[in-house]
Amino acid sequence: MIQWEGEGIVLSVRPHGESSAIVQVFTEAQGRHAGVVRGGASRKMTPVLQPGAQVAVEWQARLEDHIGSFRVEPVRSRAGLLSDRAGLAGLTAICGLLRECLPEREAHGALYRRTGVLLDAMVAGHRWDAAYVLWELDLLGELGFGLDLSRCAVTGQTQELAYVSPKSGRAVSRGGAGEWADRLLPNPAFLGLRDLEPPPDQLRDGLSLTGHFIRQWLVPAFGRAGLADERDRLAAVLTRQVGSGASSTGASG
Repeated sequence: MIQWEGEGIVLSVRPHGESSAIVQVFTEAQGRHAGVVRGGASRKMTPVLQPGAQVAVEWQARLEDHIGSFRVEPVRSRAGLLSDRAGLAGLTAICGLLRECLPEREAHGALYRRTGVLLDAMVAGHRWDAAYVLWELDLLGELGFGLDLSRCAVTGQTQELAYVSPKSGRAVSRGGAGEWADRLLPNPAFLGLRDLEPPPDQLRDGLSLTGHFIRQWLVPAFGRAGLADERDRLAAVLTRQVGSGASSTGASG
C-alpha cells in the first residue's frame, strides 16, 4: 500500500457513483492530486469539499498509478468568498487555472504557498487585486512561461522598462522601443516592485499583460480553448471595480 498525508487546497469536486466524489487538491509536496472521497457527496462532507477550502488529506492506493482514495478533514473554510461577487470570481479563476494547467502529481511548493496567502487575503477582506496579478505572473513562471522583466531585450539596460514584447515576453525600455512603442504592451511598474496597492491604470495594464500571455501561451500549450474564460470574467469584474473607485476585497469570516 502506498500512502502520504498533508494539507491541500480543494480545486474541484465531481460526483462518483452514488455517494462518493472525485476530489482534486493542490498540496505543497504532492502538487495537484486527485483521489476518491467515500461519502464525499453526503450532507456532512459537501460543506467541507468546497473549492478553495483548506483540508487535511491522507491518500492511499495499492499502486502508484491508481487514483487512490482520500480521507479528508476540514482545516479552514473559505466559504465566505462564495457570497462575494469579486471573491467568487477570483476563487473560480484561481482554482480553474491550477486545475487545468498544473501537471498532475508535480510539486510546486512556492506557488502553493503563494496561493494560500492570496486566498487568505481574499477571505480577510484585504485588497487583493494586485496580488492576484502577481500570482498570475508567478503561475506563468512556474509553468515555464515566465516573463523577463529584468532588462531591455534591445539595449540590455535595466532602467525605464516601460514596455513588454507581446511575442517574447521580454521587457523593452523607452529608448529601445523607438518607433515600435505602439506595438508593445505597457509594463506596469508595480510588477517589478511587487507593490500590492498600485494606481488604477497600472492595475488595468497588469491584468491586460498577464491575460495576454495566458491566452497566447497557456491556451495553445494546454489545448483548452476555454482556459482563460473564467480568468477573463474576473478581469472584467476587477476592471469595473477599479473604474468605480472600489478596491477588491473578499468576504470576511
